[in-house]
Amino acid sequence: MNMFLSWLNADGNENPILKAAIAHLWFVIIHPFDDGNGRLTRVITEMMLARAENTPLRFYSMSAQIQKEKKGYYAALERTTAGALDITAWLEWFLGCLERAIESSGAVIGGVMEKAAFWQKHAARTTNPMQREIINRLLDGFDGKMTSGKAAKILKVSQDTAARALKDLTNRGFLSVQGAGRSTHYVLRR
Repeated sequence: MNMFLSWLNADGNENPILKAAIAHLWFVIIHPFDDGNGRLTRVITEMMLARAENTPLRFYSMSAQIQKEKKGYYAALERTTAGALDITAWLEWFLGCLERAIESSGAVIGGVMEKAAFWQKHAARTTNPMQREIINRLLDGFDGKMTSGKAAKILKVSQDTAARALKDLTNRGFLSVQGAGRSTHYVLRR
């Protein structure tokens, strides 16, 4: 651990992103604690990436991306630690994962910007908390079709109350009705 910490905190000429990848791998191999090694490894990785960018704030999370790619993560670790001392495959996986983390943050930022633009466009129009919740769910990419039944479950209200909220949003131009009868659902007007 002393060697690891000395290397980790030394100002060397290593590429700082590669150093983050190597630090991650090295700490996993050391595995100094009975519990919490994975979480601590991800924290070290995030810290090293923040150091590499010389900023305490980043718009992507390597830790979250690793969680999304757990199967590939463990496979890359196993391939690297089971064989010779060649860590090339690990570095390739790590850098690919980092690229995917950055790409997915672009989608998140795009969604936040779209949401901000929508609310700025409609700043003068009032909505109640239930209506804002419905609109925000739709802006966040609601999975499936927004029906009065689904709105009732989301809002924890009766289906009639949800239907009134959806109808009011439709009458005020926030939503459009699609389908008819049992297939009636609502989409956001942008």
